[in-house]
Amino acid sequence: MKVEICIDSVESAIAAERGGAERIELCSDLLEGGLTPGAGLIVSVRRHVGNGLFVMIRPRGGDFCYTNFEFEVMQEEIAHARELGANGVVLGLLDEEGRVDVPRTRKLVELADPLPVTFHRAIDMTPDLLAAMEDVVATGASRILTSGGAPNVTRGMRQITRMVEAANGRIVIMPGGGITADSIVTIAEATGATEFHSSARTAFPSPVKFRKQGMAMGDIRGHEYRRFTVREENVRALVEMLERVTPERSAAQLG
Repeated sequence: MKVEICIDSVESAIAAERGGAERIELCSDLLEGGLTPGAGLIVSVRRHVGNGLFVMIRPRGGDFCYTNFEFEVMQEEIAHARELGANGVVLGLLDEEGRVDVPRTRKLVELADPLPVTFHRAIDMTPDLLAAMEDVVATGASRILTSGGAPNVTRGMRQITRMVEAANGRIVIMPGGGITADSIVTIAEATGATEFHSSARTAFPSPVKFRKQGMAMGDIRGHEYRRFTVREENVRALVEMLERVTPERSAAQLG
């Protein structure tokens, strides 16, 4: 059983490792769902943590149907992530019909080799998750991050269970989206999954004392004086709860 924590800072990376996370997914701009982090952040995180470091490859927010120039950027970002010490990359590409862009995804998987590739929750935006899963398998990716096509894993557990069964060991199905210490055992036992993704984030107020009223630096209002971080104790709670799930109990759900 493994826990992956999504982070966007060095502080959160350290907290995730100390809490027992097997792997971290490094992003920038989690309010946008996660974008490619800058080189400085990748280098600093790699310097301070020794666990698995998977880097998000996503050039912009919004949909997952990319232009030729954006696809070119993604190729460059994969090369840089590998050079800077990443252990894997995370990406997702769809075509205009909302289906997995198999040719382009396969090209990025080949470019990333020997680093493993996780196909992220872009899959939750496809019209048929099982068909999309087969497409991802065909690209050579190692893992799929999914909420089961639902707003969160709790609501998508039935579909995730189907995906785990259909995958039959050919690719790792990793539930992610709203997983907490209160829900992770239920999710593990219901789906038969063995890897789990969580943000484990906590909001806290900015230390800045002067607050400029009526101003915003972006389209998302109300976040100028609010920060988010991963707390070590939250990660540890996830890991400790997951330790209660034995392989036999999890496998029994699939039998």
